[in-house]
Amino acid sequence: MAELDAELDHIFPSSVLPPSWAKLVVGFVSLVCFARSYDGDFVFDDSEAIVNNKDLRAETPLGDLWHHDFWGSRLSSNTSHKSYRPLTVLTFRINYYLSGGFHPVSFHVVNILLHGGISVLMVDVFSVLFGGLQYTSKGRRLNLAPRSSLLAALLFAVHPVHTECVAGVVGRADLLGALFFLLSFLGYCKAFREHNKEGTHSTFWVLLSILLGALAMLCKEQGITVLGLNAVFDILVIGKLNVLEIVQKVLHKDKSLESIGVLRNGGLLFRMTLLASGGAGVLFVRWRIMGTGPPAFTEVDNPASFAESIFVRAINYNYYYSLNAWLLLCPWWLCFDWSMGCIPLIKSVGDWRVIALAALWICLIGLIRQALCSEDSHRRRILTLGLGFLIIPFLPASNLFFRVGFVVAERVLYLPSAGYCMLLTFGFGTLSKYTKKKKLVAAFVLGILFINTLRCMIRSGDWRSEEQLFRSALSVCPLNAKVHYNVGKNLADKGNQTAAVRYYREAVRLNPKYVHAMNNLGNILKERNELQEAEELLSLAVQIQPDFAAAWMNLGIVQNSLKRFEAAEQSYRTAIKHRRKYPDCYYNLGRLYADLNRHVDALNAWRNATVLKPEHSLAWNNMIILLDNTGNLAQAEAVGREALELIPNDHSLMFSLANVLGKSQKYKESEALFLKAIKAHPNAASYHGNLAVLYHRWGHLDLAKKHYEISLQLDPTASGTKENYGLLRRKLEQMQKKDV
Repeated sequence: MAELDAELDHIFPSSVLPPSWAKLVVGFVSLVCFARSYDGDFVFDDSEAIVNNKDLRAETPLGDLWHHDFWGSRLSSNTSHKSYRPLTVLTFRINYYLSGGFHPVSFHVVNILLHGGISVLMVDVFSVLFGGLQYTSKGRRLNLAPRSSLLAALLFAVHPVHTECVAGVVGRADLLGALFFLLSFLGYCKAFREHNKEGTHSTFWVLLSILLGALAMLCKEQGITVLGLNAVFDILVIGKLNVLEIVQKVLHKDKSLESIGVLRNGGLLFRMTLLASGGAGVLFVRWRIMGTGPPAFTEVDNPASFAESIFVRAINYNYYYSLNAWLLLCPWWLCFDWSMGCIPLIKSVGDWRVIALAALWICLIGLIRQALCSEDSHRRRILTLGLGFLIIPFLPASNLFFRVGFVVAERVLYLPSAGYCMLLTFGFGTLSKYTKKKKLVAAFVLGILFINTLRCMIRSGDWRSEEQLFRSALSVCPLNAKVHYNVGKNLADKGNQTAAVRYYREAVRLNPKYVHAMNNLGNILKERNELQEAEELLSLAVQIQPDFAAAWMNLGIVQNSLKRFEAAEQSYRTAIKHRRKYPDCYYNLGRLYADLNRHVDALNAWRNATVLKPEHSLAWNNMIILLDNTGNLAQAEAVGREALELIPNDHSLMFSLANVLGKSQKYKESEALFLKAIKAHPNAASYHGNLAVLYHRWGHLDLAKKHYEISLQLDPTASGTKENYGLLRRKLEQMQKKDV
């Protein structure tokens, strides 16, 4: 390998960068690329995997992490995505604990540091892949390809396709999986520190490598593929197997086949048995933990996998592979999501996009031919290992073994990109060998490093906020309904409903079965009192997806507003049928019963809401107010005290209970609660107005006058407060006349 490494001397002269400094440079460059994302928000999937994931909170037992998926749902649930990554979730929980809450900076910093550490490890990995495995007499591994390993590690460190993994917090699963993947590979290499002695190896390091592979899988599913890479490395580098020689002897029925040493190597067979049995055992345990079999994905997640024709499926899968290859080769058009019409299906060979997959296979066949047929053993080994690193970690995302829940995902290219960087480095070395314009090659390589670094910095900026991220996707995937949906959702969250409606309508136009877009659009129309269209949209959503509980609840709210009470009750009941633990639906059902004067049913519904969600302030408040209005002051007081024990800092509950206590003539306690509520929310006119009424009843007329005036300053249109203030003034005037 010294020959290839020497060809790169014009890019990295050996005198410029000592080995120890090479790792520092790689680490520094990797941090610079993505440093811009350190103060970004939680974006896209971060909300579900982190902010809304109860597994991160202290009240959730640590043991639950081993029974829940990545998103906090039970693995036994039919709705679970079966993404079992407990070690990744554990790091999120530690992040949450150490930072004292959901502060995204600490989460982002950990991701950036992880990428830096992985990039540094890549120097060692590439030195083995390029230079082979050779140790000194003291057991220290030699780096026989310092320039090749440095260039490949730099190409890996600055590759823009990594932005999703580094700048998106949920990408930590890929980062941790990659970390243990590389540690497993390097651990496997340590098993051969004395491999100069024929057939010797350390079983301890082989077993440790399998354990590290299992840990990689507990961070991200594709981590287990390291065992396959270890096997390929063992056969090619340690066993020195010549695949071409074996194929030729098999084809010619050569009897000397039995004399090939690698096939008679008991140590190799033993290690292959350990790797195979270890991998099979880990996969079996993983399958048992999944509980109910593979996850259920929909057609919009991966339309090619639902195609009836095997030909259509095969041609589209291969087109997806070519798109992944293009993202590695030219990572300029990046998108947070490639589903929902972003990549239309190829349905015939007449589609011009077939050219892309043809180009992919021409390149792959050319590389495979060189990997098998080259007379240079070093070339064969490097190309085979590079292709192995490119293909093996990608296999779980290939749709070959099971259906995956995406079309193209940049995150799954994190590890395969190492194989690409290895092949690219080999290509630069080969190009330098056959050209006299070595400075031009050097300039081209340095240009790629600079451009990719710049692209990483720009793309990291896109991931700093959801608005930037979603809008950046509009130019890349204008046909993606999910992109328009997310832009609309972001606008709606910021209060720009008019613009949000426009994007939601476009999402529904692009995908007429997009029930989540229909649901959100229906909600906005409901708030704008466009009830007829809202009902049509929500009815269509539940017709398309009958178990869509949120749409059923929102349909019930619209029907309630239209005074169609029986239909509303049926919609609420259907929502609860599909989602039994649905406190918001019980709350809205209670409101319906209250409108119908079915007070007992209303109280029962609100009680169910508070049982399912003890911090449901609105349900508690409505119970207190209903009991107060119906004259059940003792019961209202009991409910109010119970609510404040659970939510002690809720000023609306303080206010409601204070009203009840005032009517029960418990003036002192009522006053204390009113003042506490006002301290928490000083600009609430009703709080001052009702405290004034309390003082009025209590006989503290000056204080009553003061708070009536404050209330009217805050809300001059409050007719009840005006009337009470007028009564108080007349009473004060009468008292003054009597005094005179």
